[in-house]
Formats: sequence, structure tokens, C-alpha cells
Amino acid sequence: MDGKEIPKKMLSLDPFSQWLGIEILECEVGKVTLGMTVRPEMLNSMGKAHGGITYSLADSCFGFTANTHGKYAVSIETSINHIEALEVGDYLIATCTLNETRNKVGFNIVEIYKGKTLVALFKGVVYRTNKNWE
Repeated sequence: MDGKEIPKKMLSLDPFSQWLGIEILECEVGKVTLGMTVRPEMLNSMGKAHGGITYSLADSCFGFTANTHGKYAVSIETSINHIEALEVGDYLIATCTLNETRNKVGFNIVEIYKGKTLVALFKGVVYRTNKNWE
């Protein structure tokens, strides 16, 4: 399967990312950009977007990107820095790039922006299996 088509297939099989309202904005092998809007049911008790929302957006972006190389890839370690609070109606854009790769392990960075403002920074390590996407 063409690496650019894999994220589309993954999104079609991913009810959670669909619930988030994620859309694929750009896709190439080794780089994916996603967008989504913060909705009222995504808020925490302080009226701001729950941290899990940006984390989930970044995690989906990370997973989609890691799989563009044609092998099933799974995350083995992730972390996030929340930089700015988010509100209902904020449109987020997440871009993941492959920073480094070794035989079975890849290291990715996801930057999440609201407009021109960096709101979160996610780092992930992925393990590539031998199974091909078909």
C-alpha cells in the first residue's frame, strides 16, 4: 500500500480519532498534518480543553506518520508538553515529522499550533514491526 494512503485507511478504522473530528490536511511519507476543532464536550472542569485532547491529536498524528513507511508501527514511549490552554472553537493543527530512524525504532516530534502559536510539543518513539500494510 502507498504510504500516503495508509493514514487515510487508519483514520477510517479509528472511531476515537473520528470522534475527535480529526481531518488529514497533508500527508507524505514521513510527515502528516492533521486538524481538528475543540468542542464543548472536550473541556475539563476549568473550562479549558482537557490535556488529553491535544495528547490524543498528537498521538494520532504520530501514529499515522510512523505508519507511512508501510510497516505496522506501534508507539513504545510518548510524552507531551502543554504550552497554552485551549478553549472551545480553537482550531488545532498538528504536524508530525520523523526526526530519526533506526532499523526498527523511529523518533518523532509533533508540534501542535493554534494559528501561529505553539500550544503543545509531543515526542514519541515508535517500533516498526515486520507486518506490511495491505
